[in-house]
Amino acid sequence: MSKHLISINDLTKKQIENVLNNANKFFAENKNKEHNDNPPSSKILVNFFFENSTRTRTSFEIAAKKLGYKVVNIDISMSSLSKKETIIDTAKTINAMNPNFITIRHNSSGMVKLLSNYIDNASIINAGDGTNEHPSQALLDLFTIKQHKPHINNLKVAICGDVLHSRVARSNIILLNKFGAKISLIMPQTLITNQYQKWVKDKWNIDIYNNINAGIKDADVIMMLRIQKERLSGCYFPSMNEYYKLFGLDHNKLKNAKKDTIILHPGPINRDVEISSELADDNSRSLILNQVESGIAVRQAILSHFDT
Repeated sequence: MSKHLISINDLTKKQIENVLNNANKFFAENKNKEHNDNPPSSKILVNFFFENSTRTRTSFEIAAKKLGYKVVNIDISMSSLSKKETIIDTAKTINAMNPNFITIRHNSSGMVKLLSNYIDNASIINAGDGTNEHPSQALLDLFTIKQHKPHINNLKVAICGDVLHSRVARSNIILLNKFGAKISLIMPQTLITNQYQKWVKDKWNIDIYNNINAGIKDADVIMMLRIQKERLSGCYFPSMNEYYKLFGLDHNKLKNAKKDTIILHPGPINRDVEISSELADDNSRSLILNQVESGIAVRQAILSHFDT
């Protein structure tokens, strides 16, 4: 068994199923207001985030505390990194303090994997590295889908938006394919590279669309991706208004999908850019807040999986 969760591929299909089954248990317990959280434990989780985060960091903290763990949040601006200490030396320092888990988010792809070479006293959980992967988000997405669509095999999942910069898309492509989902990608041609297209077509046999109406046709699940303004260093499309007109999802475009299609978005959403405010707030179709709720139970299950 892998010591770390850096990529979805660090988990076998059977291990993923076990994590999701445990998440179901935690989800039910979290719904029970009278359920007591686990008794205090000596286990320690360190949150080591180099990028802003509300959902991921907070849900890992809540998940850990529900399990009885202690949580340490490192403020990067007040760490020795601000004194020009290297990130590797900082990682070695944290490792020497012997925490049990370290969640790491970094804006550079591959940084979490690099730091794992210097951390051997704790299990590392990748909380998002650049445009590479975000495995816990993909797991909570699958968990949310399974709550509403019990059969994943041959389920049509349309992923639409900023594929080029999306670690969520990459992890979901890997994960959903393990369970036999049929995936389509939808984006402006400028938001995917030729190499990425070759990867998804040759390895995963995924259809690519530059038209949202065609891409979501008969979809069971539509996953909208955030336009990552902080990573856009150039002109990828004329304007946000133009993007919304062509690729933003609203109730009218949703008519091209199935009547029981569910909508996901990893958040934070750019309202009236990726999705209309009306659809985002339509609880009969949008499961955005359900994903947030699921995130705590799934991260409890992830921590429990690596709790050795």
